[in-house]
Amino acid sequence: MMMPPRALVTGGGAGIGAAVVRRLAADGFSTVFCDIDDMAGAATAADAGATFVKLDARDGAEVSGAVARHGPFDVLVNNVGADQHAFFTATGPEDWQRLIEINLFTAFNFTASVLPGMQDRMYGRIVNIASEAGRMGSKGGSVYAAAKAGLVGFTRSIARENARFGITANAVLPGPIRTPMVDEGIAAHGQRLHDEMARLTLFKRLGQPEEVAAAVAFFAARDASFVTGETLGVSGGMGCGVS
Repeated sequence: MMMPPRALVTGGGAGIGAAVVRRLAADGFSTVFCDIDDMAGAATAADAGATFVKLDARDGAEVSGAVARHGPFDVLVNNVGADQHAFFTATGPEDWQRLIEINLFTAFNFTASVLPGMQDRMYGRIVNIASEAGRMGSKGGSVYAAAKAGLVGFTRSIARENARFGITANAVLPGPIRTPMVDEGIAAHGQRLHDEMARLTLFKRLGQPEEVAAAVAFFAARDASFVTGETLGVSGGMGCGVS
């Protein structure tokens, strides 16, 4: 009997990551996900029928150990992320380092651990969750935007290096999506922030995590074998301008 394909999702405890875990599990993947939050991870695992691993994605040793125990993987979804809503002049080196580590270095850690096995098996799908902020910039999120832009560049480079192994690498760029991270920002800054984000989209609303998960599922599919190095905005038409 053929074994189901195996997928690894980082930051899968809540928000977009949890939606991706649920979608891939529903699509027949044997899904493992990691998160630093015990309670969120346990809830998503029970809901999706997936395997939860608690770890700090910034710790390369923890990451490589988890991949060795639970792999090999056919699909890697690098989803871990964090933002800090503040103008650049209100931030400092500690903030910069934390945001770069969470939004960019975590993808390095997991990709470095998973990629050699994919190369050996001559197959793999890597999907990186970047952000429209990395393409358009973000007022009050300059370091986050810089990290996500770096993730797009990383995606395209991995695509170029690994096509010869039958491995694809693509990036999904969410816009304003109703996630716990966004909810925290709205709670701190009021309904005005929600309305401003909604106005940036052609649909005048925030997106849902499941809409991002649908894009990830496309890139993760075996059928997406001739699509690599691409960026797909899931942002309600932000890149088209506001009408």
